[in-house]
Amino acid sequence: MSLFLYYALPALGSYAMLSVFFLRRPHLLHTPRAPNFRIRLGAHRGGSGELLENTMEAMENSMAQHSDLLELDCQLTRDRVVVVSHDENLCRQSGLNRDVSSLDFEDLPLYKEELEVYFSPGHFAHGTDRRMVRLEDLFQRFPRTPMSVEIKGKNEELIREIAGLVRRFDRNEITVWASEKSSIMKKCKAANPEMPQSFTISRAFWVLLSYYLGLLPFIPIPEKFFFCFLPNIINRTYFPFSCSCLNQLLAVVSKWMIMRKSLIRHLEERGVQVVFWCLNDESDFEAAFSVGASGVMTDYPTALRHYLDNHEPAARTS
Repeated sequence: MSLFLYYALPALGSYAMLSVFFLRRPHLLHTPRAPNFRIRLGAHRGGSGELLENTMEAMENSMAQHSDLLELDCQLTRDRVVVVSHDENLCRQSGLNRDVSSLDFEDLPLYKEELEVYFSPGHFAHGTDRRMVRLEDLFQRFPRTPMSVEIKGKNEELIREIAGLVRRFDRNEITVWASEKSSIMKKCKAANPEMPQSFTISRAFWVLLSYYLGLLPFIPIPEKFFFCFLPNIINRTYFPFSCSCLNQLLAVVSKWMIMRKSLIRHLEERGVQVVFWCLNDESDFEAAFSVGASGVMTDYPTALRHYLDNHEPAARTS
């Protein structure tokens, strides 16, 4: 045992020093990647706290606040039209208990007159525009605006249609693949490998584990975006579990694991933008930017724009 410790302890010490050294100087091992665009203000579901989610009116409002990114989800209709919709089933959005895939685009119902803001429980959005919008319409209206397209289900036809639209509108570098599942992300990459991708849940866990094991400086990172929930919002505006005790435990553990300036700085220097979601209060904006986040995803782009206009020097140097 003593012989093992004689050799093991110096080796572990050397490894730890090398890991810390390269964690702080990633450019010595990895070629820096310049971003195609920077995210400070991301509009969640097009800015679903101020106007009805995913409508053209909401997108227009977000762009009026100089949003850097429109975040959206897509579904495919029966006649193969890619529409911007968070839910596959239309009941919450319109009151009609039908799936988007069971209807042609022209038969899709209007949104309800008001919708509860998911990350601001008890708050409702209204708007004069209640029509579901085609992804193609968004690409035409905002040709150079970066967008994040999240794929929730294993619908390969939907993925192929989105990939084709992105190519047709020459948006390969400014349209981001997003999905929670690695199996879906694999299909997205195969459909259009030129589009940047964000971390899946399993990949995010792997990066966190690598960070704490000291491996992160030595592993490749193909992703360019880390869209991560802010632990502060758990059990307040985000309830992943039905049990409040589990939510409280997750909030404590995830805050300890994720809110590390050295981790976020390393990712940033490797060309990975860290964007926290979904934040709707100024205190949460402050929490995200204070640890060095690139940007924030919000339902209220006007509130975040106001914060950035008043705190941008501090946010840049935090």
